[in-house]
Amino acid sequence: MAFEGLSDKLQNAFKKLTGKGKLTEQNIKDAMREVRMALLEADVNYLVVKDFIKKVTERCIGAEILANLNAGQQVIKIVNEELTELMGGSNAKLTWSSSVPTIYMLCGLQGAGKTTMAAKLAGLLTKQGKKPMLAACDIYRPAAIKQLQVVGEQVGVPVFEKGTQSPVKTAKEAIEYARYYGRDVLIVDTAGRLHIDEALMQELQEIKATIRPQEILLVVDAMTGQDAVNVAKTFDEKLSIDGVIITKLDSDTRGGAALSVRAVTGKPIKFAGTGEKLGDIEPFHPERMASRILGMGDILTLIEKATESADTEALAKLSDKKKPGDFDLNDFLDQMKQIKKMGPLQNVLGMLPGIGSKLKNVEVDENALKKPEAIICSMTMKERRNPSILNASRRKRIAAGAGVTVQDVNALIRQFEQMQKMMKQMMGNKKSAMRALRNMNLQ
Repeated sequence: MAFEGLSDKLQNAFKKLTGKGKLTEQNIKDAMREVRMALLEADVNYLVVKDFIKKVTERCIGAEILANLNAGQQVIKIVNEELTELMGGSNAKLTWSSSVPTIYMLCGLQGAGKTTMAAKLAGLLTKQGKKPMLAACDIYRPAAIKQLQVVGEQVGVPVFEKGTQSPVKTAKEAIEYARYYGRDVLIVDTAGRLHIDEALMQELQEIKATIRPQEILLVVDAMTGQDAVNVAKTFDEKLSIDGVIITKLDSDTRGGAALSVRAVTGKPIKFAGTGEKLGDIEPFHPERMASRILGMGDILTLIEKATESADTEALAKLSDKKKPGDFDLNDFLDQMKQIKKMGPLQNVLGMLPGIGSKLKNVEVDENALKKPEAIICSMTMKERRNPSILNASRRKRIAAGAGVTVQDVNALIRQFEQMQKMMKQMMGNKKSAMRALRNMNLQ
């Protein structure tokens, strides 16, 4: 994951302050030296690091230790606030045009993931009730148009293309097409280059002048590090971009681009690509990203993922259970499927406070849920509804059917029984708890 190395180094720096009742200039200076090195090694822009360290140091010196906070926690609090501010302070939302369609123009260098990101953004807007359309204006890269058509089909969004005709003309015609067919959002996928050149910028400027986009969003690859900042600066100077989308934040990258782009260009990061799947896109929340970097987790994003992926029918069915015994293996199977929908287990667990750093050297088995799922699917409906009838011969048959051992079946039953106990505790306050859960997912 991005920021993993930075997160470890920052946490190590703060551990040295743990237990100190007072912040002295010397221990602040020592801590800031390590923070500076950690940021530079993460490929954060040198001038950004210099300004950041200055602000944090000034706030730390003479700071009163708040109740229930030790010196290390106080520094973490200050660093968290400054990191949040460095990345923009708060989530920058897309703006909308008063006329239809609202046009978003995506630009960036070749290989940044622009075409895939166009489809990801279209898919996200579809979930929000919009009717987006994609326009294929990259006529130079081999199979670029075909790629956009494929990913557009996967997210259920139409693609407007006119082959190798002038991208400027294609973009203009796409607007009329979108209006005629009632598409309220047009996302224009433009051409990229391996490096910035005059021909590329001239074409992008012509497209901008012709379609007058509501926002120009620059797609940058987090893995390019410091170079991503230079790219963002150049594109902003030539096109006056409105925001940035960072891709590949799930990769083993130093993450310096995300910490530098906002400070260098003054333009906010609006979205982040967090995986290879077309659903792996999320709004960029500086405060949440700062918490992740400092190993404090990201509970809000975890809740949002759980709510978004939740099957409301399954949730309503679960809330209607009258007593703990009504919770059966069918329900247990449903709960595992809900967890799988939330994304890679490594990412999900990494959002839990205090867990991310512990996972660094732990191999999380992404297939961990497949075995219990196979076991339950090898049972009859009668056995799923009433696990108490699972005697030795039944368990042996189920193990053979699922391709596992009897011990695996026994382990699953124990896990299920533990879940039943939890359900029993929840039933004590079922009316209020379940009503709150249902409302959260049905609103």
